[in-house]
Amino acid sequence: MLKYLFLLAFISHPIFLLAQSLPDTIINPGIKELDLIDIGQRILNKKYTPREDVIVNNKGRVHFSAFPAVGYTLQTGFAGVISGNAAFYIGSHNHESENISTVVSSIAYTSKSQIIFPIASSLWTRGNEYNILTDWRYLKYPSETYGLGGHTQLDSGYNLDYSYVKLHQAVLKKISNDLYAGIGYDFDYFWNISEVNPPTDQPTDFEKYGLSKTEKASGISLDIKYDSRRNPLNPEKGIYANILFQPKFTFMGSDENWQSLLLEFRTYIKFPGKSRNILAFWSYNWFTLGGSPPYLLLPSTAWDEFSNTGRGYIQGRFRSLNMIDQEVEYRFVVSRNGLFGGVVFANAETFSDVMTGKYEVISPGAGLGIRIKLNKFSRTNIALDYAWGTQGSKGFFVNLGEVF
Repeated sequence: MLKYLFLLAFISHPIFLLAQSLPDTIINPGIKELDLIDIGQRILNKKYTPREDVIVNNKGRVHFSAFPAVGYTLQTGFAGVISGNAAFYIGSHNHESENISTVVSSIAYTSKSQIIFPIASSLWTRGNEYNILTDWRYLKYPSETYGLGGHTQLDSGYNLDYSYVKLHQAVLKKISNDLYAGIGYDFDYFWNISEVNPPTDQPTDFEKYGLSKTEKASGISLDIKYDSRRNPLNPEKGIYANILFQPKFTFMGSDENWQSLLLEFRTYIKFPGKSRNILAFWSYNWFTLGGSPPYLLLPSTAWDEFSNTGRGYIQGRFRSLNMIDQEVEYRFVVSRNGLFGGVVFANAETFSDVMTGKYEVISPGAGLGIRIKLNKFSRTNIALDYAWGTQGSKGFFVNLGEVF
């Protein structure tokens, strides 16, 4: 959830990001690629020699990295972070035929008194037959809410304080090339929920919807996923499509019976065709099919898996039973050695009215940003964006890797 703005200690610990080697990450012949790790090593070592991909040349090993950082986002303010990750092959150790398995974790404390502790992993068995996905998080997360629907005003926000445990686990089976289907179990629990200095002239939307001290959801997930990208950190081509159905049941411990459906699609096109520039499209659509999800689990701005939808708006700016978000981004090379790049982007999202179900307001956003190559083998960029929304909403948005 936390996006890094300033990545410290990269000079003293130069290999702090996974050097994932994937089929479409091969460095362009005739072009001497450069990244921040190269720069750090050149500063420290005058006899520096070009790096080789540590994952490819040391098969069978677990490659672990840890680093401290400080970060900033609209929803967290400034934060101190300690982050670690590991990369390894479970099966054949053949990076041409098997996806690399990763485990990532961090702990952060922010200037808004938030504690953020995620553990996420994606494990691939031999031949990519199974993909085992883990998403566990603990949050102590005072943050803003603005009410329900698309008519809410930026100056109507106030703080919610709560603690949150998320335990999501899934196993997907390979159906055919790049197509997977599977089942999972999802558990979400919020406690110590309280409104901090809410408006006093009338009940808040949370109070009307059903404010309580705790919220709990428990149920299964049914997942169908197609992914022909070879490098999800920075795709050059390919298609990603996902259908995720998540029913919750009282007999499994949920407060209410309800169902949600996620429809997601991404595609990437080289434009112009022989360039390294990419035109990327993202469609993220999150619907409530029945029942009443907890307020804090309703579709909401930047509450996708990696907190990226709706640049131009703070996380939680809009919230309702249904959400449609469409985004487009043009990524272009600035320096021939790949160290610097740039992007321009636009997005638009709309949320249904809670009472009528109609989509009455479209909230656009747009911005531009720079990309700094952190690791040339995985093509991982530090993404620094500035975006504008409506009603004077604006700010910096930061990612490790591309936004989508």
